[in-house]
Amino acid sequence: MNKGTAIIRKFEGLKLTAYLCPANVWTIGYGSTFYENGSKVQQGDKITLDRADRLLLEMVNRFELSVKGLVKSSINDNQLGALTSFAFNVGVGALNKSTLLKKVNANPNDPTIRNEFMRWTKAGGKVLKGLVTRREAEANLYFS
Repeated sequence: MNKGTAIIRKFEGLKLTAYLCPANVWTIGYGSTFYENGSKVQQGDKITLDRADRLLLEMVNRFELSVKGLVKSSINDNQLGALTSFAFNVGVGALNKSTLLKKVNANPNDPTIRNEFMRWTKAGGKVLKGLVTRREAEANLYFS
């Protein structure tokens, strides 16, 4: 398991029964909102631990491919893992429109990239401690 996947696993947590996430979306496993076949998680769904692990790896692979498609500069595995964790949490569309991605593409070693991770700590207009901690972990991985 790469270090980005470890961040996702830690901060998403594990729930084997579908639940509504803070964004009011049905979610299961380690933060998956859809299954391998593309169908959305529904209220009442249940999965096994084995399926949750497989689903996580499938989703991480999908997000990693999307991130690789957006990043035009040369980045290392830790940078890719950090950006994949970020995209897994906020969405590929948000990453695509972000100043974070613009800075990564302009100069992946720009120290102000850390500040761009830290701009994404709010949900519902409020700073969430869990998001602050997650962004710190992603930024630390990015620069390790």
